[in-house]
Amino acid sequence: MTSLVADSLVLKRGGATLLDNLSLSLGATGSVAIIGPNGAGKSTLLKVLAGIDRPLSGRVRLGDRDLASLSSTARARTVGFLPQYFDPHWDLTVQELVRLGAERSDRLTVDAVDKVIDTFELGGLGRRRWSTLSGGERARVLLAAVLVVDPPVLLADEPAASLDIRHRLDVIGTLTRRGVDRLSVVVVHDLDLAFRFFERVIVMDRGRIVADAPAAALIDDLRLDSVFKVRFERLRTPDGPLLRATKDPP
Repeated sequence: MTSLVADSLVLKRGGATLLDNLSLSLGATGSVAIIGPNGAGKSTLLKVLAGIDRPLSGRVRLGDRDLASLSSTARARTVGFLPQYFDPHWDLTVQELVRLGAERSDRLTVDAVDKVIDTFELGGLGRRRWSTLSGGERARVLLAAVLVVDPPVLLADEPAASLDIRHRLDVIGTLTRRGVDRLSVVVVHDLDLAFRFFERVIVMDRGRIVADAPAAALIDDLRLDSVFKVRFERLRTPDGPLLRATKDPP
C-alpha cells in the first residue's frame, strides 16, 4: 500500500507558472479524476508525481520516502505512468512493447503477459509495429505495457481520449476498478466520465487545485462553471447526473 503526497509544489517554465504552491494527498487506494481547462497544469502535475519532471520547490513523497531519492528502477516498479503522447525511439512490435513494460518486474510470468494482451484485445496485433497502429490501438498497447506489472500507483494522462466509445468505457472501467486495492489517478477530458466512474474528482486551474471532493458532492459545485467559463445544467438520469454546458458564462 503506497500513498502519494505532494507538498507545496512550484514549477515554472519560460516565465510561466505551471504549478503554483500546490499540495495534494492521495491515499494508497482509490480512483481519482483530475479535470480542468487546457493549460490548468494537469499533465504537469502528473509528470511531477511520476518523478519525470522535478519541481522548482516542494517535494513528492511516495509512502514514507522522498520520490526524488528513489532510483528510476524503484520508481518504475511502484508508479506506472501513462503519458498522453508517446513515440518510441525504435519502431517496436506490440509484443515487444508489452514485454518491455513487463521487464520492470523480475517476478512476472508469461501468463501475466498473455493475460494483459487478452484483456486489451491485442492478440491480433502482436506482430504489428507501432508505426502501423491507429491512435486507439496505440492507447490500448500503452495501457497494457503499464498495467502488465500491476503497479501500486497508476498515473494516466487522458488514456481514453483517442478510443472509440466501447473501448473508452472499458479502459475507464479498468482504471477505476483498480481503485479497490490500488491507486489510480487519471487526467480526464470527458467530465461525464469523471463524475460517473471516479470516486474523487480534483479540479485544477492555473496551476492550483480549485476543488477536491467526492464526485457525488462536487458535481453541484458552481466552481466548475467558473473554472470552465460556461454555465452547466445538471441533468439527473438513472445512471447518475450529467453536465450539459451552455455558452453563457456563469
